Amino acid sequence: MTVSAKEIAELRAKTGIGMMECKKALVEADGDEARAMEILKKKGVAKSEKRADRETKNGIIESYVHSNNQIGVLIEVLAETDFVAKNDEFKEFAHDVALHIAAMNPTYLSEKDIPVAEVESRKAEFAEELKDSGKPAEIIAKIVDGKLQKFYSELCLMDQLYVKNDKMTITDLLNEKIAKIGEKIVISRFVRYQIGE
Repeated sequence: MTVSAKEIAELRAKTGIGMMECKKALVEADGDEARAMEILKKKGVAKSEKRADRETKNGIIESYVHSNNQIGVLIEVLAETDFVAKNDEFKEFAHDVALHIAAMNPTYLSEKDIPVAEVESRKAEFAEELKDSGKPAEIIAKIVDGKLQKFYSELCLMDQLYVKNDKMTITDLLNEKIAKIGEKIVISRFVRYQIGE
């Protein structure tokens, strides 16, 4: 299958991924842009997983202060090399995540940071809500799991839908940047301040 330069350029504009990667994805998807985007997303996750063991000793601390001076965020984002840490796209990514934190107010970085007692308490609470529903135990377990996932998506930065694009989570955004920049990137910690909190 042949794809036009225009199709490749359009996909590149939407994803920010290199021309050759976009061309390969479009060919693999028989010219279907939506499928090509899904292919690129999967490749981004695969590249991210390949880089998981690499060390991240360079990076930046990015700050964001909302225009009303009532909310401020500090975030540490790490990369493998100083070259990437000084890259404008890397800095823009860190800034966008800081802005997201200001807007969405996550409590934790990821699920693993939530205290076990809090998770167990929520699980018990959700199960208690459903105990008189008359549903079978396995269905209740699935519903409780679904409620827990929603709970994570509200509290955990990495599970939240990205404020600038609600079709992707912060994890999706991170994997996209790893695929594009070609280096392991880690959001290691953040703090959010709000007047009166």
